Amino acid sequence: MTWRIRSRSSQRSHPLPPYPSTTETKLLPAQRARADTSRRYLKNPKKPPKGMALLQLHHLSLHSLPFTPKLHHSRFSTRKSLRFSFSFSASASTTMAKQVLVPVANGTEPMEAVITIDVLRRSGAEVMVASVEKELRVDACHGVKIVADALVGDCKDTGFDLIALPGGMPGATNFKDCAVLESVVKKQAADGRLYAAVCASPAVALGSWGLLKGLKATCYPSFMEQLSSCATAVESIVQQDGKVVTSRGPGTTMEFSVALVEQLYDKEKADEVSGPLLLRPNHGDEYKVIELNPMEWKCNNIPQILVPIADGSEEMEAVMIIDILRRAKANVVVASVGDNLEILASRKVKLVADMLLDEAAKLSYDLIVLPGGLGGAQAFANSDKLVNMLKKQAESNKPYGAICASPALVLEPHGLLKGKKATAFPAMCNKLSDQSFIDNRVVVDGNLITSRGPGTSMEFALGIVEKFFGRPKALELAKVMLFVH
Repeated sequence: MTWRIRSRSSQRSHPLPPYPSTTETKLLPAQRARADTSRRYLKNPKKPPKGMALLQLHHLSLHSLPFTPKLHHSRFSTRKSLRFSFSFSASASTTMAKQVLVPVANGTEPMEAVITIDVLRRSGAEVMVASVEKELRVDACHGVKIVADALVGDCKDTGFDLIALPGGMPGATNFKDCAVLESVVKKQAADGRLYAAVCASPAVALGSWGLLKGLKATCYPSFMEQLSSCATAVESIVQQDGKVVTSRGPGTTMEFSVALVEQLYDKEKADEVSGPLLLRPNHGDEYKVIELNPMEWKCNNIPQILVPIADGSEEMEAVMIIDILRRAKANVVVASVGDNLEILASRKVKLVADMLLDEAAKLSYDLIVLPGGLGGAQAFANSDKLVNMLKKQAESNKPYGAICASPALVLEPHGLLKGKKATAFPAMCNKLSDQSFIDNRVVVDGNLITSRGPGTSMEFALGIVEKFFGRPKALELAKVMLFVH
């Protein structure tokens, strides 16, 4: 199986936010605004429009621009040649950001949706999250609430380089029953463009629409029989056949998403994106947790767990923690550290909390666990209420934890790692006073649990399940999610 496709975009560079050609696709309002901004810049490069200047000043991560700009001096040796390359004619120098549609529905598997969106946006693709319901907000599985960017009907006349369907039930059935989505995906296939699905959706949606005939495909194990009636069913982690990419479930979605990046761009871009994700070297291996100073994590029957979120929180980490802990039947309260229930996460996924932190602070918790994300971690660190809750948790010898940027930016500066072994996102580990265990993916030290980043989030959440429910329960969940063999 080979995923490599050399795209022409990998051979070109363009430092402006690209936009679709109006001769090829119908522009959405946001795309039209970006196009107008780019045109104004072309007329006067020395005085960029205000919006563009702000974008350049505040560019902190890969998702902020459609791709990471790279100027090749051999091609752009002078200002004149640079300006020429910005021509909006059918020049070989013109590049467009990849356009991706990710539909969501009531009953969509939130991990699969959010991981796909997040990873593709890291690659520079412009991802449109579209609701197949009557409202933008969808109630995904396990009580996770996602707000889409648009309704799917608003996207029916837009051309996409990729359409990727997450799974989940009844989300996949809701996709199947959506006539607009069916029409859009069938046109995508007829035009010879890339389409993909994971978990239940290959069998329930793509198969039902007749889009897998004569092709190899995979899906969640319990749908393999249904898949075999409409495709050549295989048990690959990720299966690519022609313009179709399919995968198995939550535990394979990271690999699925990276494979989509490779199909959209090339192997180099996929490697660039996957590196900071901290993927496991061998998918399916039994996860490991390093534990020091073992102690029992106690709860009164059902663990009460607080997961704060804020603008800038890493959505993959937050959703994986929430989803997996709720699968284990813990009572998880998602609290917004801000003035609104809806937050805009680091890769622009919109999530809705259960309550504000002020209300959540009135309750008692067996565990407080922080997702990462630079902006979210900074918001946590600046919240006196949350910091005081964490300090009381630690003083009471009750469990608390953090992943990615949060151990370094929240726990460390507030003295919550004193005398503890911990890990964090690699680029943040220099902020930890004790760096002796930073190379471990998940570290438990007494009542503290820490982890490294998006690609370790499942292990992190399973480590929490293990502490409250035991390793057999954690492994059972890991197998259901297809995270381990």
